[in-house]
Amino acid sequence: MEAAAIPFIVLGTALVVVLFLFFYFVPVGLWITALFSGVRVGLGTLIGMRLRKVVPGEIVRPLISATKANIDLDIAQMEAHYLAGGRVGTVVAALISADRANIALPWKRATAIDLAGRDVLQAVQVSVNPKVIETPRIAAVAKDGIQVVATAKVTVRANIERLVGGAGEETIIARVGEGTVSSIGSADNHKDVLENPDGISKRVLERGLDAGTAFEILSIDIADVDIGRNIGAELQTDQAEADKNIAQAKAEERRAMAVAREQEMRAKVVEAEAEVPLALAEALRTGNLGVMDTYRMDNIQADTRMRGSIAGDEDADR
Repeated sequence: MEAAAIPFIVLGTALVVVLFLFFYFVPVGLWITALFSGVRVGLGTLIGMRLRKVVPGEIVRPLISATKANIDLDIAQMEAHYLAGGRVGTVVAALISADRANIALPWKRATAIDLAGRDVLQAVQVSVNPKVIETPRIAAVAKDGIQVVATAKVTVRANIERLVGGAGEETIIARVGEGTVSSIGSADNHKDVLENPDGISKRVLERGLDAGTAFEILSIDIADVDIGRNIGAELQTDQAEADKNIAQAKAEERRAMAVAREQEMRAKVVEAEAEVPLALAEALRTGNLGVMDTYRMDNIQADTRMRGSIAGDEDADR
């Protein structure tokens, strides 16, 4: 009895495996959904997607959305974009948004933007609804030496045609910062900047900062202007301090030279004094100087030393 039941168990297991493989390779539910949505997708096409390791839902569901939006798409191109690593659902959503906003966005350009790593749907949304980019605090110095700190808000709109290869937000912020620094630096007085901050916006806009970027600059508004440090006064103070240090160094050099000169002269005096006894001895030996003359000279020197000692004259004592 048990031996006769074994073939039925094997047959049932094989049937379950076959049904699993059938419903895996043939997504009947997805095919029925597409059929009732007016999208004609053959079962062979769905099976081919499985064999090519393409998730059928990632292709069929966006195709249904595009068909409902009256956008004609080729399922083969959608599958090719998926195999290339693209996001088919995002691209289709961007096409629908662009069509509703009357923005020309062909399939080829949309897929190129997606494969370039940009969010094509967000780009379409920014093109329809411009966004505001706020720059960090930008510090510059006017001609009178006063530092001015400004913050700008840049309203931009995505340029669909330049999304591939165009520079991003960082470039916009850098260019606006450069233009702001140049505009403040060309002002004769910091008060002119405070009174007319819109002048900065006008000069920056005239530079065409959106060239080569993925955005179109609509406006540049100076949101905040503050006074910073007095750079001119600080530079003058630093220069005066440097001049003082140089003068002190030169004075110290002259003092050191004077001390050295004095010591040199003292050495010559000591050297000359050391020769006096020799000269006296030679004069006594040759008869040019008498003994009494020597006594008188000794008395005079002793008297001089005594007077110097009383007067506190150390040089005379020496």
